[in-house]
Amino acid sequence: MPELPEVETVRTGLAPVMEGQLIAKAEIRRPNLRFDFPKDLGMKLEGRTITALSRRSKYLLADLDDGAVLVMHLGMSGSFRVVEAGDAHLIAQEAFHLERGKKPQHDHVALFLSSGAVILYNDPRRFGFFDLLDRATLPEHAYFTRLGVEPVGNALSADYLAPLFVKRKAPLKSVLLDQHVIAGLGNIYVCEALHRAGLHPAKPACDLVTKSGKPTAALKRLTEEIRATIAEAIKAGGSTLKDHTKADGSLGYFQHRFKTYDREGEPCTKDGCSGSIERITQSGRSTFFCPKCQT
Repeated sequence: MPELPEVETVRTGLAPVMEGQLIAKAEIRRPNLRFDFPKDLGMKLEGRTITALSRRSKYLLADLDDGAVLVMHLGMSGSFRVVEAGDAHLIAQEAFHLERGKKPQHDHVALFLSSGAVILYNDPRRFGFFDLLDRATLPEHAYFTRLGVEPVGNALSADYLAPLFVKRKAPLKSVLLDQHVIAGLGNIYVCEALHRAGLHPAKPACDLVTKSGKPTAALKRLTEEIRATIAEAIKAGGSTLKDHTKADGSLGYFQHRFKTYDREGEPCTKDGCSGSIERITQSGRSTFFCPKCQT
C-alpha cells in the first residue's frame, strides 16, 4: 500500500495539472471500488473548478469551487496518470515506467480538464475509493476526526508524543503505526526510522518517557529520525514496491536507500555495527531490524 511519501509525491505531480482547472467531463466507469461511488458523482464534478489539491495522511483532497472536496484514496494498487487530450502517451514520459498502471480496463475514473489534460485513476485491485464531502465539516468526518499529526512540519515533536506514549506498554512499532498517534506512517518508514534512531521495534513505547512524563533523549531522537526519513522519502519520490508509480508513470527511488526494510540476512549498514538484519512478525506484519544496534 502506498504510504505518505508516495501519496505526497502523487499530489505534487498532479497539483500543477489539476489546480485552477475546470472539470469539463467526469467519467465514472464502474459502480464501485472499495466502496460505492457517491450517487451521481460524475454529474456533481462536471462544471466544477479544482481550486486546490492537498493531502491529509494518505488521502488526496481536491477542493472544488462549490465548497465540496473530492476525497481520493489509492488503496493497495491505485495510481493516477496524466495524459494529453487525444493522446495515449504520458505528458512526462521517462525511461522507466510500469505498464501495469496503463492497462485501460483498470482505468476506472477519468477527469477531462478544461486545459485538455485527462487525469486517469487506475486500480487493478480496486481497494481505493472516492468520496465527495463538504469542506466545512471535513474535520469531523470519520476519515479524519481522529487522525494524529502529520510526520512533517513542526507539529510532530517529542513533547507531543510523550503524553501519548506514557501509558502505552504496547511495542513501539505498533504505537507508531497507530494513525491516531501519527497520521500517514506505514510499515516501511517506521522500520527505517526505528533503525536510524537505534530503537528496538518491540520496546514498550512507555519506556521512551520519564516517570515525570517528560520525553527521553531516545524519544527526541526518534522524532527527529521520523521527520528526516519521511522528508528524504518524499524528496526521492517515494518507494516503488509492486504497484506504486508517480503521476507521470516513473518510479520512486527511496527503496534503494533502505537500511532495514526487506533486507533480512544482510549486514547492517550502520557505521561500526557488525550485526545483520532480522525479520520478526508484529501484528501480522513483517518488521525488519538490527538486533545489535537497535536496543
